[in-house]
Amino acid sequence: MIDIKFLRENPELVKENIRKKFQDEKQVMVDEVIALDKERRDILGELEALRAEKNRTAKEIGRLMGQGKREEAEEVKNRVAASGTRIDELTARQKAVDEEIRKRMMVIPQIIDPSVPIGKDDTENVEIQRYGEPVVPEFEVPYHADIMAAFDGLDLDAAHRVAGNGFYYLKGDIARLHSAVLSYARDFMIDRGFTYYIPPFMIRSNVVAGVMSFAEMDAMMYKIEGEDLYLIGTSEHSMIGKFIDQILSEKDLPQTLTSYSPCFRKEKGSHGLEERGVYRIHQFEKQEMIVVCRPEDSPYWYDQLWQNTVDLFRSLDIPVRTLECCSGDLADLKVKSCDVEAWSPRQKKYFEVGSCSNLGDAQARRLKIRIQGSDGNKYLAHTLNNTVVAPPRMLIAFLENNLQADGSVNIPEALRMYMGGKEKLIPVK
Repeated sequence: MIDIKFLRENPELVKENIRKKFQDEKQVMVDEVIALDKERRDILGELEALRAEKNRTAKEIGRLMGQGKREEAEEVKNRVAASGTRIDELTARQKAVDEEIRKRMMVIPQIIDPSVPIGKDDTENVEIQRYGEPVVPEFEVPYHADIMAAFDGLDLDAAHRVAGNGFYYLKGDIARLHSAVLSYARDFMIDRGFTYYIPPFMIRSNVVAGVMSFAEMDAMMYKIEGEDLYLIGTSEHSMIGKFIDQILSEKDLPQTLTSYSPCFRKEKGSHGLEERGVYRIHQFEKQEMIVVCRPEDSPYWYDQLWQNTVDLFRSLDIPVRTLECCSGDLADLKVKSCDVEAWSPRQKKYFEVGSCSNLGDAQARRLKIRIQGSDGNKYLAHTLNNTVVAPPRMLIAFLENNLQADGSVNIPEALRMYMGGKEKLIPVK
């Protein structure tokens, strides 16, 4: 959510930003907000004058009563009563105007960074750099669910009976590998100076509204019936929510956090062939990284965050690339974003395994997360987040890239201590 003062002073710049995001239907909202904002300021001006007059007349009533001029005092009382009625009307209208402004401001997109490429959707995202040499082996790489099944590590049929589509049972070495990857990711981020958290897995609606757009909320979040609670789609939601209504001291920044959580997502929409198995699911686990910092520091931390993910995947012998998200692919709260994609030897292409985002002051403005400087002045923080790993999707990349011709899977040295010293997984089927 952008600053209304900025919108008031730069309406054409805000409209141009909307055009860059290919959301022309929102252009009218800028003019509507400006008109509503003017009405609001007019209301506030009239209210201030009426309240000042009411205070003056209250003193006048006291003076008249003291002089025994009861009739004159009653006339003044009638004027005060009429003024009070007008104050009530204006107060009610101010509340309605505030809500109308808020509704529009919540969907007007954040001003994107000048470096963001202009494009309509994810097909126009721009490759930045590749890390590691993508390899296509001479043998055929099976579908990831079949690789897992060879280790007797996946049961989708039982999950379907228990919970329906989009759920899974992992077991044996595959389940252990899943946990090993998360443990390794946790320690990887701790070694990089991040504080480890396990956050609440449910959050209230005011936090949901603070961390994401309404469109994202509708497409992702599961609501707990009868409660003001939602299941989190990522631990970023509760980790950023941790700072709601807080004033942070500059000396305590940056806050660099890494958090583990299960994640729950509706995943609305039709899914293609490659999204069978455990690629797109309603429940998964993830290690996340979050930064809350001063505005001038957020570009530095943005680069640090995506580099962390690249380094982790390369330490597990998985080739990756980074993609700059174009303007049309950016969620409304984001200033800048890039995806990390892992190489799939089976598909002979890259696929998304993580997303790094700089949200500027958008979340901080909604959640009132402020910083107090050494001079005593307060200003909004910047927030950033990035995926460390999100198995079981990350397992797809791991299994395909470490699969051998005999069906075994090599365990990179970095992961062996979390796998009981195993150097290789041997299929049982």
